[in-house]
Amino acid sequence: MKNRYRAAFIRGGTSKAIVFHSKDLPPDRAAWDDIFLAAMGTPDSYGRQLNGMGGGVSSLSKVCVVGPPGVADADVDYTFAQVQIHEAVVDYNGNCGNMSAAIGPFAVDENLVDAPRNGEACVRIHNTNTGKIIRSTFPVANGQSVVNGDLSIPGVSGTGAPIRLDFLEPGGASTGSLLPTGNVVDSLFLSGEGEFKVSMIDAANACVFVEASAVGLSGSESAEDLAARSDVMTLLGELRRHASVAMGIAPDVKAADLIRTIPFIAVVAAPRETIASDGSTIAASAADLVVRMLSSGQPHKALPLTASLCTAVAMQIAGSVPSRLADPRRKASALRLAMPSGVLTVAADVSRGEGGWRAESGAFYRTSRRLFDGYVYA
Repeated sequence: MKNRYRAAFIRGGTSKAIVFHSKDLPPDRAAWDDIFLAAMGTPDSYGRQLNGMGGGVSSLSKVCVVGPPGVADADVDYTFAQVQIHEAVVDYNGNCGNMSAAIGPFAVDENLVDAPRNGEACVRIHNTNTGKIIRSTFPVANGQSVVNGDLSIPGVSGTGAPIRLDFLEPGGASTGSLLPTGNVVDSLFLSGEGEFKVSMIDAANACVFVEASAVGLSGSESAEDLAARSDVMTLLGELRRHASVAMGIAPDVKAADLIRTIPFIAVVAAPRETIASDGSTIAASAADLVVRMLSSGQPHKALPLTASLCTAVAMQIAGSVPSRLADPRRKASALRLAMPSGVLTVAADVSRGEGGWRAESGAFYRTSRRLFDGYVYA
């Protein structure tokens, strides 16, 4: 019989992950990768992860590890692992905002933190991948997190209890600087393709933003349509690798190919009418910016939350690609991003002083639900 590890399987926002207690895993972190790969069913040349818990797409091939805090101003530590699908690779370079929504309720339900028996809990989460603090606030009843509620989020059927996530001082989460190159706009030169104007911003996770028309897109493409455009996917992958080098994430483009999680690459367009994945129409007036995002080399069917926060921050930095394209009437407290599954609203507090641009905080609401718990065999 294989080794077994106690774990829970939890949906957080528009993602799902296996969630472990750090105490239930080997103390030597070098042993974690093999456990996570086996649990997810990776590598899988078929791309379906049928021999594990993964779902064949990046948002369903994730692992979270929760344990005692390693810093004074946190209640728990949270480590995120993105497990690739086709290759035996586990990436710890970035955080997952959607799964961050599951960590506070997990900590309360597992008695890892002190919380009121009824009312509202606030859990301070230290994300070890980025070194940043996330404040999670959510309702509790009878000593457990509340699951049922009225909040609906794009991409998830049904409703749930609201979980507010506040990312505190998210700038420089991946690279140490909100503007890793020091510029709001840069030029990336690709052999045989020419020059591309991009904005490389690092808030919650590093992202590179390019205008849809610059890569032959309208910005309204579905995830399936985008995946079918092999020429565009190749181009976006090359842009992402060059941006990784420019941002100091990878020393060269070959190394950048091995760092799959960051930077995310976002294709952005001015507000326009789009069709959501459920067939509904998103009016141009319903959004401040149209966004299509690639996550671990795949077009995302929603938006990664950390990348959404980075987008919202970028929209508030004058002169950036997202800022130039966004509706000038947008409100920092409710920035509306049109994505394949609907409209996501994000708040971003950004300031500019003598030291340059600063991301003070970002916030959004998610829901979460524990699907089952028991043992994972790996």
